Amino acid sequence: MALRWSTLDPESVTAWAELTNLLARVDGTEEFYDAEDLAEELTEHGFSPASDSLAVWAGEMLVAYAQLRVPTSLTHAEGYARVSIGGGVHPDYRGQGIASEMFDRMEPRGEALAQERHPGAPIQLRASGGVESDPVRPLLTERGYEPVRYFTAMERPLPGADLPALDSRVVPFTPDLAEATRLAHNDAFASHWGSGPVTPEHWRQMREGRSFRTAFSRVALAEDGEVLAYTTAQQWVDRELYIGLVGTRTAARGRGLARAVLNASLVAAADSGEFDLVELEVDSANPQGAGALYASLGFEPVRTTAVFARLLPR
Repeated sequence: MALRWSTLDPESVTAWAELTNLLARVDGTEEFYDAEDLAEELTEHGFSPASDSLAVWAGEMLVAYAQLRVPTSLTHAEGYARVSIGGGVHPDYRGQGIASEMFDRMEPRGEALAQERHPGAPIQLRASGGVESDPVRPLLTERGYEPVRYFTAMERPLPGADLPALDSRVVPFTPDLAEATRLAHNDAFASHWGSGPVTPEHWRQMREGRSFRTAFSRVALAEDGEVLAYTTAQQWVDRELYIGLVGTRTAARGRGLARAVLNASLVAAADSGEFDLVELEVDSANPQGAGALYASLGFEPVRTTAVFARLLPR
């Protein structure tokens, strides 16, 4: 059957979700999404599905897709313009050159968009290499990408082992603290690999998204109301909570605040009875030793994925 190439759109989200969840099982990433979650991605600030996505069809079945994202900010440390290419190919349609064709189409678009948004900045192409057995890794290597970072997913059962007592410095996250938390995040992640400042538009979309769980997000406040540390919580899978971000302002480190806010989120999730499991992800080379912190609160590693990257010549 001849393949039909198009782009992602609202009519494709059901088939897109089916393929995404199939790949989450087959490739071992466990990254599951509902159609409603993916529909939100089509409206992300700075993302144009008509030019920044691909959909490959065999009849009425979606057999491959690709997404391109170019943030509107440069990385904190290197000043890179990031071009992230994501997607996947149905297991029955691998080995036919579909993934190569998607990269052939997405890379030039990403380079052009990066040059438009960040004239003169060095451009870094990025793609997920998945878990060690992912068949995309040889393809990425052939295209000049190299593994540049590893991230480990960690899980903790709920209620699980007893958690420490709550810290009085921690309070629930509320919408009026959104901007103060964004500023704290940008300060906290200035030393994290590959990250850049989060814009108000992207922060708003995250906290207004259907996956965001305000009830289980927490902040630690200074006396003047400045956010010193925070956790953000999200949910995509029934009875599983995901801790999306944990951060502490540089000047506030060493006071146990990251542990305090994360513990408060865990206590709230356990007390709610809504979850059997909580998951988060840690950079394997995190300079603040986050992995040890998470282990101290009962998290255990379950899988490791790689990020591959290629720096384009100026």
